Amino acid sequence: MVEIARDSRATATPTRASLTRAVLRTPRAAAIAGIVFSLLLIASLWLLRLSIPRDPVEISVWMEKDAGKVTFALNLVPIAGVAFMWFLGVLRDRLGAREDKFFATVFLGSGLMFLGMLFIAAAAIGALVLSFNESPNAPFEMSTTTFARKFAYDIMHIYAFKMAAVFMITTSTLSIYTRFTPRWIAMLGYTSAAVILLFSGYLDWLLFVFPCWVLVVSIYILSENLRRAPQTAAAPEG
Repeated sequence: MVEIARDSRATATPTRASLTRAVLRTPRAAAIAGIVFSLLLIASLWLLRLSIPRDPVEISVWMEKDAGKVTFALNLVPIAGVAFMWFLGVLRDRLGAREDKFFATVFLGSGLMFLGMLFIAAAAIGALVLSFNESPNAPFEMSTTTFARKFAYDIMHIYAFKMAAVFMITTSTLSIYTRFTPRWIAMLGYTSAAVILLFSGYLDWLLFVFPCWVLVVSIYILSENLRRAPQTAAAPEG
């Protein structure tokens, strides 16, 4: 009897590791990571849009003037990527057993593919900046510059953010089935994803739609978590 009582006490007493895992499973971690990702990606895209002209110009003109802004914007991308991976991981962990295998594969795959292609596009622009900084007086062929710009542009607009649209669709579908966000946020995700799939190759500002949607989702999850926190803390007293 003593051994049984001891075992029951050991089972009932939560360990420090289990408490830590419970904290990590809360939506707050995903919400904060999503907010960090959204703000950093918006800032990076905005700085790149302001610094790199759309029309072809002599590379030395904008490199000498805005190379610092471009470098700073590119340095934000890896931090945003880490935050997005955290956002992915905590959301998947929160869904747990409710997560359908099909949607889980598309959800995780599209998120990671978006992240990988985002890094590739940033590396292409970064290589252009580093090449100029290493030899600022060397003549740059317009064909090389145009290739690097078009490569980064196509990776971002045609491939990376198309995967972001797929991520929005699967996340919205999971949201409807599991109800971790309201239906209106899921409908907003479907609409935004359709717009990105159809027009992201033509309109630059549509790249801001994805981080803005993640920001909306994250703010809702965080506010809902903060609203429920006092109720959860007061529950044992009742």
